[in-house]
Amino acid sequence: MPSHSRRLQTKPVITCLKTFLISYSLIFWFTGVILLAVGVSGKVSLAYLSLASEEGTNAPYVLIGTGAIIVIFGLFGCFATCRGSPWMLKLYAMFLALVFLAELVAGISGFIFRHEIKATLDSAYRGAVKNYNTTDTRSTAIDTIQKTLLCCGVNNYTDWINTNYYMEKGIPTSCCRDIANCSAETLKNPDKAKAIVFIEGCF
Repeated sequence: MPSHSRRLQTKPVITCLKTFLISYSLIFWFTGVILLAVGVSGKVSLAYLSLASEEGTNAPYVLIGTGAIIVIFGLFGCFATCRGSPWMLKLYAMFLALVFLAELVAGISGFIFRHEIKATLDSAYRGAVKNYNTTDTRSTAIDTIQKTLLCCGVNNYTDWINTNYYMEKGIPTSCCRDIANCSAETLKNPDKAKAIVFIEGCF
C-alpha cells in the first residue's frame, strides 16, 4: 500500500518535470531560430565585425551553424522528454551542459576583453571611414551601418570632412535621412548637410 501511494505521489512530479523540460526545450529551440535569422539576414552587427578584417568575416556562417544545431537539439529535447528515453535525456543533458559551459566561457572572455574589442572595432571603423570609396567590402559595411542605425561617421557626421572621399563627393549618401533631398552640392557643405543627414555618430 505505501508503495502504491508513493507511485501516486511520484506521477505529478514526473509530469511537472516533463512539462518543464518541454517548455525549456521549446525556448531553447526558439533561440536557435533567432540565431538562424540573425545569421541569414542580420547585417548590422556583422557589418561591424567585417570592418575588423580585410577579408570579411565568417560570423554569419557560425551563427547559422550554431542556430541549426540548437534547433535540432531543441526538437530532440522535446522528443526525448515525450518518449521518456533515459539515454536520449542523458545525451540532451550533456549537450545542455556543453552549451552552458560555452556561454559561460564566452561571457567571461567578452567581459575581460571588452575594452580591447571596443578599441579594435573603433580603430577598424575609423580606418574604414578614412579609406571609404563606396566599392570595397568595408565601405559597403559602412553604408549598411549608417543606413540601418541612422547614424553618420564615427563620433558625428563631421568626421567625414577630413576624408579623401569628402574632398571629391562630400558626405556619403548613406548618411542621408532622405536620399531625394541630398544633392552633391549640399553634401559638400557641412553647414547645409547638417539639416539633411544623420548627425550622431555610429560608434
